[in-house]
Amino acid sequence: MMSSEPNIPDASALHSWRKSSYSGGSSGNCLEVNDSARPTHVPVRDSKTPNGPAIVFSASAWTEFVTALR
Repeated sequence: MMSSEPNIPDASALHSWRKSSYSGGSSGNCLEVNDSARPTHVPVRDSKTPNGPAIVFSASAWTEFVTALR
């Protein structure tokens, strides 16, 4: 799936990351979101690479994605 959303090259520049409640516990397969960064955008990163990139989704696109998963 291609994304036209921007990214953040070093996601560690942002604070207040939280792990998804559906992540794999202590296995290291965790998705983290930073939904406190901006009300209009939601950065998402892989917890195994906290200094790696984060993909930034619009808040409406993120809400649609989460709703579709439920």
